[in-house]
Amino acid sequence: MTVMIRSAEPRRSATGDEAVIPAIAEDGTLFPIGKLDAHRVGQKHLAVSVFVFAGDRLLIQRRALGKYHCGGLWANTCCTHPHWGESPSDCAPRRLLEEVGLSLPLQSRSVVEYRADVGNGLIEHERVHVFRGDVDVPFDVSSYNCDEVQEVAWVTQEALRSEVAAAPERFTPWLKIYLGRWSELALQDAA
Repeated sequence: MTVMIRSAEPRRSATGDEAVIPAIAEDGTLFPIGKLDAHRVGQKHLAVSVFVFAGDRLLIQRRALGKYHCGGLWANTCCTHPHWGESPSDCAPRRLLEEVGLSLPLQSRSVVEYRADVGNGLIEHERVHVFRGDVDVPFDVSSYNCDEVQEVAWVTQEALRSEVAAAPERFTPWLKIYLGRWSELALQDAA
């Protein structure tokens, strides 16, 4: 898929939000927008989600309480927005290292879209580039960034689905969407 850029220079958002991300216009072109502005108006934008596996166990994270939305809720290994001018394939390993402290090869798996109310008047309307990473065995992930992540856990998909069914309020809207559309993520191990 060819991505067209409508504007070459990022602009500062109307609210002064300095995090500028790629938004998607109705004609498919990209334009820069402040991250919070995109969420306030529900503008479709690019995003990245990373899923790191150790065999049948998925590394999930509980978002730090200070996050601007969904603080304290469990999510997949890592999720974020590319900076304006940054590709999803460059963004995914950068953010995995920044959030969880892991550096490992990632495989691009799929692109999915969703729209979800994430609370506080904010909407996630994302075209998500999904990536998979693999490690040999679950290990103690203690190098995560406490400003981004409150805790981490290795879980099987079965256990995760059971926990989400028992206490859905403990999980981010996008993780629940991902579980409901699991086959679209194309995360099955290629080996």
